[in-house]
Amino acid sequence: MTTQTLPTAETAKKLGLLEEEYDRICEILGRKPNFTELSIFSVMWSEHCSYKNSIVWLKTLPRDSERMLAKAGEENAGLVDIGQGLAVAFKIESHNHPSALEPYQGAATGVGGINRDIFTMGARPIAQLNSLRFGYPDKDRNRFLMKGVVKGIGDYGNAFGIPTVGGEVFFDDCYNTNPLVNAFSAGVVETSKTAKAISYGVGNPVYIVGSGTGKDGIHGATFASEDISEKSNEKLPAVQVGDPFAEKLLLEATLEVIASGSVIGIQDMGAAGIICSTSEMSAKGEHGMDIWLDKVPTRQANMQPFEILLSESQERMLIVVQKGREEEILSVFDKWDLQCAEIGVVTDTRRLHFYMKGELVADVPAEDLVLGGGAPVYHREWKEPAYFAENKKFKTDAIPQPDALAEVGKFLLQHPNLASKKWVSRQYDSMVGTANASSGRPSDAAVVLVKQARDTAIVLTVDCNSRYVYADPEEGCAIAVAEAARNIVCSGGEPVAITNCLNFGNPYNPEVYWQFVHSIKGMKKACEAFHTPVTGGNVSFYNQSGYDGPVFPTPTIGMLGLMEGLHKQTTIAFKEPGHKIALLGPVNEDIASSEYLYSWHKVKASPAPYFDMEKEVNTQKLVKKIIKQGLPASCHDLSDGGLWLALAESALQGNLGFEVESRPGIRKDAFWFGEGQSRVLITYAPEQGERIQALAFEKHVDFLELGEVNAGQELKLDGKVWMELKEGKDLYENGLSRFLAEED
Repeated sequence: MTTQTLPTAETAKKLGLLEEEYDRICEILGRKPNFTELSIFSVMWSEHCSYKNSIVWLKTLPRDSERMLAKAGEENAGLVDIGQGLAVAFKIESHNHPSALEPYQGAATGVGGINRDIFTMGARPIAQLNSLRFGYPDKDRNRFLMKGVVKGIGDYGNAFGIPTVGGEVFFDDCYNTNPLVNAFSAGVVETSKTAKAISYGVGNPVYIVGSGTGKDGIHGATFASEDISEKSNEKLPAVQVGDPFAEKLLLEATLEVIASGSVIGIQDMGAAGIICSTSEMSAKGEHGMDIWLDKVPTRQANMQPFEILLSESQERMLIVVQKGREEEILSVFDKWDLQCAEIGVVTDTRRLHFYMKGELVADVPAEDLVLGGGAPVYHREWKEPAYFAENKKFKTDAIPQPDALAEVGKFLLQHPNLASKKWVSRQYDSMVGTANASSGRPSDAAVVLVKQARDTAIVLTVDCNSRYVYADPEEGCAIAVAEAARNIVCSGGEPVAITNCLNFGNPYNPEVYWQFVHSIKGMKKACEAFHTPVTGGNVSFYNQSGYDGPVFPTPTIGMLGLMEGLHKQTTIAFKEPGHKIALLGPVNEDIASSEYLYSWHKVKASPAPYFDMEKEVNTQKLVKKIIKQGLPASCHDLSDGGLWLALAESALQGNLGFEVESRPGIRKDAFWFGEGQSRVLITYAPEQGERIQALAFEKHVDFLELGEVNAGQELKLDGKVWMELKEGKDLYENGLSRFLAEED
């Protein structure tokens, strides 16, 4: 390499590396790194790529089952066998920091990136979901961020041609500066036609395919590994720019070349771009690569080696091809009018040699760059926050009961956290571009038909109440997994596996790290209880700012379920007048961490709501059994907003009224608005009641008949009409829209 002034430990610090990490790099190389090499290590050893502060805890999560075809960390996405020679690839990832700076492109490229992870597995994406968090929409900036994010997701997904079939939106002041944008995608592939992210075979050519490489997204992984601050706007080049039409072409070309059998390995160029793909594929295959950077098609002239290596320009792939079959690859990409350039060759050195116009500009060992290889692994200290003990002191008796419960009901029905998210969902096409269309019927989880399989659907959901997790990370995260499973079960599916997106503040803050550690403990406990191994996902630390501090700990759970027998799908809508309404599961005098307590009473210090894992498991077993026997007419899990919201949503979906009574001896506000877990609302024909009660007794699940569905237009509770259906529909469907229209 040409002699040049070498960077110092101070340069390394500016690139986000610790002093001891700089010393370790010098030890690995046996010399001081040049600037290109130091840049390589800075992105590959960033939290975003290396998981250096989280991997010791991630390894404690259950990762295996009889259906698992690709375990966490092995491939671009998790891969689960669904039978009939088919598998589902699925994953969730964050694009938080880019969305905080440039919401439209930040969210759009998050959608593009997660879909590339799916189709590089050889799977065709058939469904997308998302989990979004913002500050309350009564502030101009929050409305700006939300509108930009939703439009970015909608425009990219709709143009790309993959339906968005579900998701969640949550508001709290802690997300004012740092919104969370988590994107989920699932695709289907024949088990015999999957592709791997690997490189081997000396002399095999290496291709970069898709869009040109530009200066957008340089050091994006490093940017995602630091707090949001006043200087963050200076890093707009770290935000990528997406092109969904190029991605659509890339999808078709990629699936075609994988099907040809000429591909050794393929990987999406997401975080850290070329350096990430070359190092991870080489380390996994225990080989090396020689890469000629001047052969990479670029969008700007005179790009420096480190810029080409670190660029996160979108819609690009790295492909290793069987030597002698180059023409097959070139012809496919030419057919789809996409760039396909040979930029390197596989070697047996286990090192990455990068050249620019014949000059060696970087020489680094592949394995020392990557997770599971030489990347640093830390055991961070943690400390229980003082607020946790304060939360435990909360007493429901200290909260006065409102006299006008109907007014509380109206308040909650139009609250942005509980009201319909139709303003969001109508910007997404739920049917575009696929014969695997969602059933379109309102279930607790999205039910998506698998056209290649007989009488089979996948059932998908994303869930996390971050207020619960903040109140008690272990219980709150266990609840997130349990609710995801409950949503799938109430829809008629069987939970299979999860992916997670772990959104937290700065891991060097011991109180934040305590939240992270205990969330992982709760996730482990719940995943073991529901037999849902973790297939992968991502960790997003540094979600905080000097203005708002850390966001609520938000371990978003994306869960995959399977429905074998489409007749099992059960919806939330009330079906017929005269049907009985009943509550399955424990009834407790509990309002902790409820939207009612938090927003109506404005009490923010309380524990997580009541949760008993054994009762949760029993309730879900009962629901699966009664659905299998065709006993309930509708099924709706109780979560945010409690029993009142579940009743109202089922009534509005069925356009039918109801008359119900609370259980004597319990506070009415706790009965209607409490968010105690492990509960399900069902309706059924009167003649099915005795059978359901018998099964509930058999499964040790509480059964409480509440009342019945009627043909009237009234929502009647304890003998009082809280509202007419028409008013309820207006409050629920337009609550969020009213907030968002305030600036217009």
